[in-house]
Amino acid sequence: MPKTKTFTMRIHFISIGGSAMHNLAIALHKKGYQISGSDDEIFEPSKSRLAKHKLLPNKIGWDANIITKSLDAVILGMHAKADNPELLAAQELGIKVYSYPEYIYEQSKDKKRIVIAGSHGKTSITSMVLHVLQKLNKDFDYLVGAQLEGFDTMVKLTNAPLIVIEGDEYLSSPIDRKPKFLWYKPHTAVITGIAWDHINVFPTFKNYVQQFDLFLNSLENGAKVIYYKNDEILHKMIDDTEKDIQRIPYFTHNYLIRNQKTFLIEGALEGGNEISVPIFGEHNLQNLSAALEVCKSIGISQTDFYTAIQSFKGASKRLELIAENESTKIFKDYAHSPSKLKATTVAVKNQFKEKRLIACMELHTFSSLNKNFLAEYAGAMSEADEAIVYFNPKAIQHKGLKMLDKNDIEKAFLPSKVKVYDKSEEILAYINGLALKDSVLLLMTSGNFDGINLDDLAKSLIK
Repeated sequence: MPKTKTFTMRIHFISIGGSAMHNLAIALHKKGYQISGSDDEIFEPSKSRLAKHKLLPNKIGWDANIITKSLDAVILGMHAKADNPELLAAQELGIKVYSYPEYIYEQSKDKKRIVIAGSHGKTSITSMVLHVLQKLNKDFDYLVGAQLEGFDTMVKLTNAPLIVIEGDEYLSSPIDRKPKFLWYKPHTAVITGIAWDHINVFPTFKNYVQQFDLFLNSLENGAKVIYYKNDEILHKMIDDTEKDIQRIPYFTHNYLIRNQKTFLIEGALEGGNEISVPIFGEHNLQNLSAALEVCKSIGISQTDFYTAIQSFKGASKRLELIAENESTKIFKDYAHSPSKLKATTVAVKNQFKEKRLIACMELHTFSSLNKNFLAEYAGAMSEADEAIVYFNPKAIQHKGLKMLDKNDIEKAFLPSKVKVYDKSEEILAYINGLALKDSVLLLMTSGNFDGINLDDLAKSLIK
């Protein structure tokens, strides 16, 4: 009897070196697909991780000749441009071209889909849910925006009946200009709040808010929507929608701080059980409440949730403790937008009231370096005892933006008083000269202060 011939999907990644793209490539490789890819630059850790799975391109650059009719699909990353020669070749040959989120939906359209959306907290909530599911030995797939302890990749795609997706509002691809989260059509959605970001794509706050309205209207009929009720704009949007949805509000979890440690209070504020958790900050306790509601929506008991969440240490670069000694703690955090910056600074000050808080942040994104957006940072670092801001004029020039000077930034942050640096070596010298006894140093950036290894810096500072 002749053997049945198995069909292997052949997929090519244009811009395989991206953080999300290389993780998807590895996930599909593990699923048994035949993967190829290209990019004009690949940095660590993508380079080593692709090489480990023998997926690293043989050469850097684009080559239209590698696009042939033998391919079943092409996945196009945001780093590529609309006139990319490989993309043009695929279009000419009639090969199906997917955006990253479109392909995630293609792989999950028969699963129960949970999507975590909002301007802040997406990665943390997704990470909490994944941690609990893993602790309880549940079968699930996922897409998350950070590398998590205990997870090999940021994407997993198998035959699991459930997928948990971090739903980003940014554009899907160079030729697919709608937000990524509009592809996913969730059965359960979380919306954490709405705070203007991505000014290069959404030039007004009204335009930005409209994307979340579109997201609400993209939901399956009867979908559950878990939302932070104290966000006035979001609350009104949920109340006003005529979409057939189940509304599930959440708030900041009851808690107390004792000896610089946070305890959840389960049940009533008076007489409830105290549960110690490694995370802290009201924004993280809001995230935890959202994660609890997600887990309850898929049949996980509160008791099991609280048992599992006690070992959750947080996602990478989200209030991550990178060095400490008897009197000093140093954290790094991904905070870069005004709302994230304020929430993180307040969280650290409240947790370590007896210590001096030195908060240092980098203006790195298109929005943060845009003069029209700077005013959004007003008061964002007022809780810090000392506040420092760094920006690189070359980054502004590279993004084609109007040049900023130190006075622009000082004025924008008022009433927060900030020291401003525009040279990496100068801010490094200043930090190295700080007296850190009885202090907390908070380093916040979506970049690396123009080449500073923050982990190494932290270790050197506490010696």
